[in-house]
Amino acid sequence: MSKSITPYKDSSLGKKEQITQMFDNISGSYDGLNRVISLGIDVKWRKKVVALVAAKNPENILDIATGTGDLAILMTTTSAKKIVGLDLSVGMLDVGKQKILDKKLDETIEMVVGDSENIPFPDNHFDAITVSFGIRNFETLDKGLAEIYRVLKPNGLFVILETSLPTKFPFKQGHAFYTKFILPIIGKIFSKDNKAYGYLSESAANFPFGEALNNILRKNSFIDCKAMPQTFGVATIYTATKK
Repeated sequence: MSKSITPYKDSSLGKKEQITQMFDNISGSYDGLNRVISLGIDVKWRKKVVALVAAKNPENILDIATGTGDLAILMTTTSAKKIVGLDLSVGMLDVGKQKILDKKLDETIEMVVGDSENIPFPDNHFDAITVSFGIRNFETLDKGLAEIYRVLKPNGLFVILETSLPTKFPFKQGHAFYTKFILPIIGKIFSKDNKAYGYLSESAANFPFGEALNNILRKNSFIDCKAMPQTFGVATIYTATKK
């Protein structure tokens, strides 16, 4: 993805700082708006990620770019005794912490302010690591993947859920129209940050997907890389492991 794609093109801040600012700005409306934008299908995709992780019987899980903790909360249905949600945005984490308290899951889930490119955990620490709708926001993708590889245990599972582009007619054309024209309008109506959902649309359209992302994973030492398109290809689940 082009390094020039950032939320605030007139800002002097780096991508990482802009992403943090953007998610802080939209944290209050993020959950509800996501359900509207995806028609609720994102919940089904996350449950598929949980099933893949659960099959490995993990004891501990790291959810990177956890946001408000939706995936981390779902991960409590696995065998994991400890789940860490990591995110740069304090605003998003604060929303997530309240959800976790309301569900009385605070003894299992820990929400941590942290950077995917400098993960505050030792080598070979986690049985499974997940990233849902966050990997395209990494400032330096290779650096983030190298850190994920470092803290993942040998034979550990890495799962990505990310937007992708349908390749077949008419889904390709319909998706392009929706993301370019409809999604930014919905974002402007429901979010106080009218640039955020324009960025999310543009970044999704320019991020490598399918075999292109698998090749990037392989370049960063991951093995058994697989891509599983979801809902006509509007999202893809990727799995990979550490040697």
